[in-house]
Amino acid sequence: MARKVQKKIRLVKSAFYNEKDTKKKLADFILRSDILSMNNETSKFEKAFAKKQERKYAVFVNSGSTANYVLFQALLNLGRLQKGDAVGISAVTWSTNVMPLIQLGFKIIPIDCELSTLNVSASTLEARVGGIKALFLTNVLGLCDDLRKIKMLCDKNKVVFFEDNCESLGSRMGGKLLGNFGVASTFSFFVGHHFSTIEGGMIVTDDEDLYHALVVARAHGWSRNLAPAKKQALRDEYKVDEFFDLYTFFDLAFNVRPTDIHGFIGNVQMKYWDRIVRERERNFLFMVKYINDNDDFLPIKTDHMEIVSNFAVPLVCKDKDTYLRYRKKFQDGGVEIRPIIAGNISRQPFFKKYIVEVPLCPNADFIHEHGFYFGNNPELSKQELSLLKRLLQNG
Repeated sequence: MARKVQKKIRLVKSAFYNEKDTKKKLADFILRSDILSMNNETSKFEKAFAKKQERKYAVFVNSGSTANYVLFQALLNLGRLQKGDAVGISAVTWSTNVMPLIQLGFKIIPIDCELSTLNVSASTLEARVGGIKALFLTNVLGLCDDLRKIKMLCDKNKVVFFEDNCESLGSRMGGKLLGNFGVASTFSFFVGHHFSTIEGGMIVTDDEDLYHALVVARAHGWSRNLAPAKKQALRDEYKVDEFFDLYTFFDLAFNVRPTDIHGFIGNVQMKYWDRIVRERERNFLFMVKYINDNDDFLPIKTDHMEIVSNFAVPLVCKDKDTYLRYRKKFQDGGVEIRPIIAGNISRQPFFKKYIVEVPLCPNADFIHEHGFYFGNNPELSKQELSLLKRLLQNG
């Protein structure tokens, strides 16, 4: 029988930052609240998140996955994209960055990444940019390539640019927070991510018309969560009287509302944003030094970034034997590890089932076959960091 190794460093160390205090505050909120469905705490969280993310608008939903779904449904509702349009996606990404696009009828074009950043670059995008209408780029594990060049390339080719920033809250390059280069971006507050609302996601944008479309698409297609002036404009346009207004549905939508329980947790966790980002960055800078000094790993390029904030640290090994050796070394050392996101997404069973033509993405394949990640938690202890240091060193 195989020896069961006790986990010393888990991917998820706690449900929340400052967990004990957060749970006490949550219990008190539930006991004193009459309304727990989407209400004032949700609105408060949206405003606080938008301000901190340096965006005008934020729309809170029940997961990062549904944030992607709502974003692209809103774009269809506005007529900015059409079913059948080609959308470029990062080849190294998560399943629900792709599944909503398939379900909504878009044509999917995976775009390869750079091994030095794990991200789509202007160079890897250039070969595909002429054949796509939109780009939905994943900022992988706190990292990015030169997003300024990517945005310029998209603007030049009239490609609408969006970011999935679920893995990179707080990272900065070129003086901007990641998630602020595209028209809109999505975030996840799943328990294993930067900060947790247990489940939850956010869409941010500076585009007022898109914001209104997102609010409608989040909940049934009705207008009741819109600002009074926008709500009245819809009533006037469609000649809806006051009695029917609450049950009038203006466009295609879902019901992916969060609860005020999730909103309340978000508001508690917001005050820890800077501390969480600072600690994750400190941990990453400590570990990347040993990664880049070890010839067994491909070096990670971050000199174009001001802040690297991630919830997990990627390792890409130079060859298969080295990969297998370090994978065993980390597992035997009690460190929980995972593949780098979903690897090359085009190799996943669902992708092969629904997408016939798949361009080659050799760098994504290399990451798929030679990479894994381990957790970067803001509460990692000195002893845990010391263990990771030993595992990252050659020998």
